Formats: sequence, C-alpha cells, structure tokens
Amino acid sequence: MDFVNKGYKSQDILEQCEKLDKAGIEYWLTFLNGVAGQSHTKEHALNSAKIFSQANPTVVGTGGLVLFEGTGLLGLYRKGRFQPLSEKGLMEELKLFIENLDFDGRFITHHTISMDLNSVNFRENKENILKSLQYGIENFDLDKLSEIRSSKRGL
Repeated sequence: MDFVNKGYKSQDILEQCEKLDKAGIEYWLTFLNGVAGQSHTKEHALNSAKIFSQANPTVVGTGGLVLFEGTGLLGLYRKGRFQPLSEKGLMEELKLFIENLDFDGRFITHHTISMDLNSVNFRENKENILKSLQYGIENFDLDKLSEIRSSKRGL
C-alpha cells in the first residue's frame, strides 16, 4: 500500500509506540477504514489489527474513507487506479479488523453508518460490537449510506 504515502511502515509504528509506553505516555491509534481500496481490503484489515494488537493504545479509533477534492486518492480513482470500497465493503472490512483486534481499551468509531459501536472496554464488548455491525451489513440502506458519504465536503 505504498500508494498511500504515509511516510512510515508498520515496524515504525511499533517502535514509536514502544517509546511512548516506556515514557508512560498514553496514545490512540486510528484505523482508516477503506484506505487500501478493493484490491487490498483484507490485507489492510488483518495487518492493521495485527499491529494495533501488538501496541498498547489507550484508544483505538476508526473512520471511513471519504475521497475529498484535491487528495491523491481521488486523483487515482479518477484515473481508474484506485477502487474504493462500497458501504457494504467498508462495513465488512471494519468487521474483519474488529474480529482480529485484541486490545484492552476504549474503541471509537466515526463512520457514515448510523450505529453506535463505541465502547469503553473493547474486550468486554467485542462480541456485541460485531453483532451490531453484522446487523448493519444485513439490514441498512446501503444506497442511502453511500449518498451520505459522497455528499461530505470536509471532515
């Protein structure tokens, strides 16, 4: 996923988190749901969950990708070189991430999906979060969610 140009690799995240742990500084990690597109969705969810589970975050947050004007990913999409996930694909990727995530802390989501997946104690509530997400995958109006996402103009 070098096309995202984050400027760092997974090992860099773990090294910096270890420094924060040693210094007694709490930190959040954020999963950008959908940033890998259709071609790398499974890899993105699994690798992110693996790295997040190895770190010691106080909070894990997630947000769904929106292709804003002026961004590199929107440019790649317009050239046919990036295929974003559908709303269902975003929820399925988030579910795969959560299924493979293991940490003891607070979980926060900021998504177009209109459900509360937030939890003060992730481990204790993981199964309920997954059940709620599965309900959304099976029952939500995905066209309406897609319309809401595409109408966003900023964070």
